[in-house]
Amino acid sequence: MERRKFIRNASFLSLGLASLSFSQSMAKIEAERKFKISLNPGIIGVKANFAQTLDYAIQFGYEAISPFTQEVMDNYSDGQLNAILGKMKSHDITYDSNNIPVEYRQDRTRFDEDFKKLRKFCQTMEKQGATRINTWIISSHPELTYNENMKQHAHRLGECAKVMNDHGIKLGIEYLGTRPMLVAARYPFISSMKEGKELIGEIGQSNVGFVLDSFHWYCADETIADIHTLKPEDIVVVDINDARAGFTRETQVDGKRELPMATGVIHIKEFLQGLLDIGYDGPLRTEPFNQPLNDLDNEEALEVNMAAIRKALETVGG
Repeated sequence: MERRKFIRNASFLSLGLASLSFSQSMAKIEAERKFKISLNPGIIGVKANFAQTLDYAIQFGYEAISPFTQEVMDNYSDGQLNAILGKMKSHDITYDSNNIPVEYRQDRTRFDEDFKKLRKFCQTMEKQGATRINTWIISSHPELTYNENMKQHAHRLGECAKVMNDHGIKLGIEYLGTRPMLVAARYPFISSMKEGKELIGEIGQSNVGFVLDSFHWYCADETIADIHTLKPEDIVVVDINDARAGFTRETQVDGKRELPMATGVIHIKEFLQGLLDIGYDGPLRTEPFNQPLNDLDNEEALEVNMAAIRKALETVGG
């Protein structure tokens, strides 16, 4: 995995060779592409605050950024917030998603404590103009059976979704398709899109949908047909990643991935075509959990990440 130099050199070469064809390919899909290329700096190892992330987005061509709502709550005056919102508008940059600020997986006391703070968080998001919150579902539990876990998730996430809906916010839930996580604890839980739909149905709120990750879509043995069962409003956020070479689908592990197109293990063209087919119009980002990428300097990582996204988009551009 010590491939920092290789990634850097290969990525810069890709930038040079692909620059001419990319503009032509992008022009072909621009009319139908509704989703926004998004920058969540932390998940690619870039250290940046709200203002710095916006500057990076402008510099490197990203179209959406993380809301940094807690930072806004703690540090921003109304004047400062209005200034950065004006800058976003002038550069046509929208928002990605926030992680849910409520720990809903532990005991009831912890949930209740965090839940009391949720409305203020959502009020700040509404003030920012941000509309998406995301979380992930751990796919096994040491104590709760499937039905018990379903009941607890549906109730707690349902209560959160009601508060979010009051402020125009959608909640995205991510199923984790890796097989090792499914058997990590005594009782298996949700690990596929179909089961995710069951949870969304149990939650019963109109503002709940998916965080759809190509890595977990692949690990769950899903295809473009599964994406075609969704409407654009069923997806809140999209992550595109590749899987490590040399591992079977069943032995891939969460937390160790590659940038899209790095290995070709995941059929990213099929995944992206599905998004285009249904007209998905939200943020799209990478989430590779990749140490060589994290080791790069900020600007280098931003270039490498954007090059990978553009290379993936080229697959549906010709």
